[in-house]
Amino acid sequence: MSFKNEKLEEFNEYIKFRKVAIIGLGVSNVPLLDYMCEKKARVTVYDERNIDAIPKQVMDKITAYGFEFAFGKNCLENLKGFDVIFRSPSCLPTRLELQQEESRGAIVTTEIEMLMKMCPCKIIGVTGSDGKTTTTSLISNILQKSGYHVFLGGNIGTPLFTRLTEITPEDIVVLELSSFQLMGMEISPDIAVITNITPNHLNIHKDYQEYIEAKKNIFKFQNEDGILILNHDNEITKNCAKEAKGKVIFFSGKEKLDNGYIVDGRVIKECEDKIRKHIFNGEDAILRGKHNLENIATAIATTKTLVSIDDAIEAIKEFKPVEHRIEWIKEIDQVKWYNDSSSSSPTRTLSGLNAFDEDIILIAGGYDKNLDYEPLAKPIVQKVKALLLIGQTSGKIFDVVKEELENQKKDLPIIYMCESLAQTVKMARKLAKPGSVVLFSPASASFDMFKDFADRGKQFKKLVHELS
Repeated sequence: MSFKNEKLEEFNEYIKFRKVAIIGLGVSNVPLLDYMCEKKARVTVYDERNIDAIPKQVMDKITAYGFEFAFGKNCLENLKGFDVIFRSPSCLPTRLELQQEESRGAIVTTEIEMLMKMCPCKIIGVTGSDGKTTTTSLISNILQKSGYHVFLGGNIGTPLFTRLTEITPEDIVVLELSSFQLMGMEISPDIAVITNITPNHLNIHKDYQEYIEAKKNIFKFQNEDGILILNHDNEITKNCAKEAKGKVIFFSGKEKLDNGYIVDGRVIKECEDKIRKHIFNGEDAILRGKHNLENIATAIATTKTLVSIDDAIEAIKEFKPVEHRIEWIKEIDQVKWYNDSSSSSPTRTLSGLNAFDEDIILIAGGYDKNLDYEPLAKPIVQKVKALLLIGQTSGKIFDVVKEELENQKKDLPIIYMCESLAQTVKMARKLAKPGSVVLFSPASASFDMFKDFADRGKQFKKLVHELS
């Protein structure tokens, strides 16, 4: 007998002929256009871009379906009288227009929240300032290799709300969740993971505390059956355990835990009542760096109740780096080139630097998210032989490195302020010596010069492949 999702059917009946607003025509919301047309909802589409910036195929759908629309910076001025509002993650629930509609009685939600409310199977959610994409991908890979039918979504994979009819109680949904997706969320996954919390997206969030509270929503609505995986080395995530209702499992790269999972050198150990058992040798992994061993330990902890440790280890051994995350591109004249474009904060670039023992030529800089670059100064002075800077944050990075050099009374290493990514690649080619590594790890967002971090990484790879 085929499975019938009664919650979804009830929603589909409710939405018929109701007034629905779709705010933001990004990846998560575009599939809602087809869905809402099929369910006969009365839709108005909002986007802060001008109509000329809306992709033609999307605009063609809006027109063909007879949806109303409002575009431009002030498009939400007439957001009134809706039954359901699907906001994009970037349209924060603190917007006055949304709060006014919610007070009037509208349901203000997101594609990802509605997915979680109506999903018939177990959900694993992963968030964090760093490492969440690799950890999410590792978890998904372990489960797939162990025979589960896995739906991967959230920040990676595909929007899953419109695929709910395909999901059965025997499947598993694995989601990467950003602070923007979690903000305002009133449901938590069955198994929640927080890799770490450090300052990020402070150009959008009101303050650091708002960012932290958004992250906490990944576990706040769990019950006593919930499982929460936390980083013991991060003070904020460690203290989240005090608020957890369900079982807490820690991982650590620094402490000898009595219970949990630890990275001890290149070895991952499972700890139970102070007995520590060697379960994985990092030399068997393709992934580089201690931070990736911590990601692996997290993935093992997350899947422990679902798969055998042997199956998990076999999947981990085969796992290759996610694109744009310390991704090896090629070797030219004994110099290895790596694309780490996803590193959009200082802590992520720090992990990239720590993944290499070789001399490093670092390419960094980009869009300014109002982050502190001081933590990068000492590692750059210690590990980087040449620093090539671009973008809005180039001056900030230069200043903290210069101050650190003065503090240590060291001579200034090779530092160039470049106008373009192409210029940095040409300069790196000239400076790199055999045995060294060229690492593109911006420590900044991409929006000053690129569409997103993926676009930035692809352009970098293209420039490297064009080198002779």
